[in-house]
Amino acid sequence: MLEKMKKLNVRRGVGRYMAYLFLGSMGFSACADYIDVVPDNVATIDNAFSLRNEAEKFLFTCYAWLPNNADAQSNTGFLAGDEVWIPVAQREIFPADNWRIARGGQNVNAPLVDRWRSGMWTAIRDCNIFLENVSNPSKVPDLSSNDRSRWLGEVMFLKAYYHYILMRQYGPIPLMRENLSLDATQNEVRVVQRPVDEVVDYIVSLLDSAAGTAVPLIIPDQASELGRITKPIIQAVKAEVLLTAASPLFNGNADYQQVRNSLGEPLFNPTYSEQKWTRAAAAAKDAITAAESAGFRFFPFNKAEYGQFKMSDSTARILGIGLGFNERWSSEHIWANPNHQAWNIQRDAMPLLNSAAVVGTARQHLSAPIKIAEMFYTKNGVPLNEDKTLDFNNRYTLRTATAAERFYIKEGYTTARLNFDREPRFYASLGFDGGTWFKFDTQSLSDEDSYYVQAKLNQPAGANNHGWINETGYFLKKLVNWEQAFATSGVSYKGYPWPNMRLSDVYLMYAEALNESAGPSEEVFMYLDRIRERAGLAGVVETWAAFSNNPAKPNTKDGLREIIQRERMIELAFEGKRYWDLRRWKLAVNYFNQNITGWSVNQEVTSDYYRLRTLFAQTFVAPRDYFWPIAQGELVVNPSLTQTLGW
Repeated sequence: MLEKMKKLNVRRGVGRYMAYLFLGSMGFSACADYIDVVPDNVATIDNAFSLRNEAEKFLFTCYAWLPNNADAQSNTGFLAGDEVWIPVAQREIFPADNWRIARGGQNVNAPLVDRWRSGMWTAIRDCNIFLENVSNPSKVPDLSSNDRSRWLGEVMFLKAYYHYILMRQYGPIPLMRENLSLDATQNEVRVVQRPVDEVVDYIVSLLDSAAGTAVPLIIPDQASELGRITKPIIQAVKAEVLLTAASPLFNGNADYQQVRNSLGEPLFNPTYSEQKWTRAAAAAKDAITAAESAGFRFFPFNKAEYGQFKMSDSTARILGIGLGFNERWSSEHIWANPNHQAWNIQRDAMPLLNSAAVVGTARQHLSAPIKIAEMFYTKNGVPLNEDKTLDFNNRYTLRTATAAERFYIKEGYTTARLNFDREPRFYASLGFDGGTWFKFDTQSLSDEDSYYVQAKLNQPAGANNHGWINETGYFLKKLVNWEQAFATSGVSYKGYPWPNMRLSDVYLMYAEALNESAGPSEEVFMYLDRIRERAGLAGVVETWAAFSNNPAKPNTKDGLREIIQRERMIELAFEGKRYWDLRRWKLAVNYFNQNITGWSVNQEVTSDYYRLRTLFAQTFVAPRDYFWPIAQGELVVNPSLTQTLGW
């Protein structure tokens, strides 16, 4: 037996701290057959819940475990898939564990991004300590009944969300309904995974309980409480959990039908259930109702508010799309976390646009592979290979921008045909050689004469600085708020809380679940078309009838599924969503076995720069890579655990 674990003093977020007991019963590397915890000072926990002020510190400790999605390395899905690439010769981000997953580095001895052993079980234990104490009316006597109910609801949500993070990575997991007692037996400590359906039901039950508390519809004190959990957040996460559970990875997945826990119970139900989609659709509709009741709406960019600027409707459209993601407290952000500010990630995405910028403040090393650039629609709103009016078969050849195209591409600049005739979200999301980049410090105050990217070797945004280069030639414009400014004294960025959940995400969840449960319908089209309208595109049915070589595609469940999936990948690009979507759809094996390609960015001649090159040959082994391995050492400590299939 390992030596006894002592009380740990943990400091988390916003400078607050809380002493709590740590019990390694859920598979931590330090746990033994059983662990006897002997606190140095038994009064510590009691003191934590003696007064409101102290209990609030513990509440914020529970919040502090939320992953920082504004950080490229902490946002698992941001770099783990095929959507964002960085140079191998990295000065800052490498070696990012999530990017090592993208390069095939996952392993069973020291799993990458191993939330099993680094945080989530401790987070859940903190939540259990809080719930046990604050639900006791004799504790925290100066806490009002309304605040007590609200705080309990917030922590119920966090406990559910931390279980969901684990389920999304590992599939079947143990359920930590309550903390184990200090005199737990060996068998009690050797926890086992529960079937996926049971895990989902437990998470949903916690979310439903949280929704029934005094958690508010909107934040009442926006000066100090923005980022706290609200009812729209609870409903949106419930919809995501049920959508994930209804998806092919979890719903009727025969690949895992032989996987059982140590009790002999099957961990995956191999029988497909349409009812799971119906349940997900109902949850998503509830999430929409809650969000819209709270005032969430698409962000309209009003040119009149910026009267000093002369800009076209095309530029205003691009700015409005971008601000739907990167505006501070946008009306589209159902859940944003003020403790996770998008500042460094903007610097990592920003290209060098003039001589005042230096690599220390505009590092430009986050890039999008060519296939991501190809993913966006044509200007007609259909995929490149479906547009019957525009020819993209020669998309890697060169073309020179005309005056009519000047708001998207610098007039007279020669760039790839791929960059012409694209939808507004393409130009709002991506920067590229020759692409315009209108922003707040444009000296002319006009989009007739704005910044534009020059990305060839020896040009400002070229591959001139070892480690701080854009490997593909496509910059993540979506991440950078337009109020970014260059100056001789440095570069300023307008930080924004990273949006974990946006209104368009909930609309797309509802459209997907409703199509899977009932097929194409006017209601499905309505929510898709709301997103497309904001993006400057006509409705799905109208667009496919007019421009697609497959005009009947939206009228079948399979065809509409493909449209919805692509719409999600476009609308939610670079938000860390694509990786999880491709996994739950069981499409990762198709996408993550393709080459990562980009332009030949080390060339200075135009014809040489626009030669396609392969950066990396990705591999994804199915079904093994759909779930994380449990570290081999955990199976030695707890032989009741079942290793993930394939590992």
